[in-house]
Amino acid sequence: MITDRATLEDLLAGLLPDEAGRFGPYGGRFVPETLMAALTRLEDGIRDVFHSERFGHLLSAELVDWVGRPTALTRARTLGAEWGVELYLKREDLAHTGAHKINNAIGQALLARELGARRVVAETGAGQHGVAAAAACARVGVPCTVYMGAVDVQRQAPNVDRMRRLGAEVVAVETGDQTLRAAIDEAIRDWVSDPEGTYYMIGSAIGPHPYPYLVRELQAVIGREARAQMEGTVGLPDAVFACVGGGSNAIGLFHGFLDAPTVEIFGVEAGGRGEGLGEHAATVSRGRPGVLHGTYSRLLYDDDGQIQETHSVSAGLDYPGVGPEHAFLADIGRVTYFAVSDDEALDALDRCCRAEGILPALESAHALAGARRWARENPGARVLVGLSGRGDKDMPILTALGGRP
Repeated sequence: MITDRATLEDLLAGLLPDEAGRFGPYGGRFVPETLMAALTRLEDGIRDVFHSERFGHLLSAELVDWVGRPTALTRARTLGAEWGVELYLKREDLAHTGAHKINNAIGQALLARELGARRVVAETGAGQHGVAAAAACARVGVPCTVYMGAVDVQRQAPNVDRMRRLGAEVVAVETGDQTLRAAIDEAIRDWVSDPEGTYYMIGSAIGPHPYPYLVRELQAVIGREARAQMEGTVGLPDAVFACVGGGSNAIGLFHGFLDAPTVEIFGVEAGGRGEGLGEHAATVSRGRPGVLHGTYSRLLYDDDGQIQETHSVSAGLDYPGVGPEHAFLADIGRVTYFAVSDDEALDALDRCCRAEGILPALESAHALAGARRWARENPGARVLVGLSGRGDKDMPILTALGGRP
């Protein structure tokens, strides 16, 4: 763990990002020339609109009055006692639409309207970003189309129904792996066809610059709140855990604690059912550098450079890439990334339900499983886990598994 504040500050200087949109070596823009003007307009809009006092007040009001922030910090007494630690949960499952995704969606929807977009396109995996995008676009009065892999449409049927009821057009993607990667591919194709009138609302801290920065800034409210809540009651945690797929909830939570050298930070990835390519989605801990969806980061690909399909019981972690800022944080050693299996996540979900009366999303269950593993070697520690969303959306998956409650 990095304990010297000066050293830590030097390392974190790479998180700006720089003028080329890079976090250390990661990030940048790898897109068709037709999208460069749209990205430049977005970058200008972030500088001139997003960071303006007027927009800040508008966004803050929506976060309080519509999203329901601040979300609670819950002491998980029973679960913590089982693990031998002092356990706290940052409750993004209590935000409007049931997950952290709404923080990003309402911010980008407001920005899209300010920039004069005629419509919004979005992608979704587990469906939570799709629901958030549909709700946010309804709120601001901009039409929304959501692309979703056909596999995810089947296993996340409740969220598909919610998106449509909220007024979004949901397009099932039948090409590629029919999960999140394919949905992103199709959303980008749509965006390329009308880059001036269409705003692409990316749901995670991925994609070409300035999206990883924008999503991080919109999700950083999680970490700011969590740190203030903990410092105002019990003090800083010894360790912070969040699940990592693309990485938006994790980067939002982590940013509240990156400059605190006494706090260890852990990103928990989807270990799936094995260590071979195609058996997991552990991009940071088992991947290699490369370019996907407009950014240079860590990816899962074979020796021929072909991006591989992934596996996770959780639809929201089923992505072969990760946000470039996470790759940088891993390289400099500020955040430790490791994987937990499907079975570990399912066990953690069951225990959280029975011990705390909280049904977490399968994504969040990975963070719980990672924290439980760490707690075995660190009795008495104060632990904060990001509960990124609620598990209602996962009931079809949990029911289909059988043999479990």
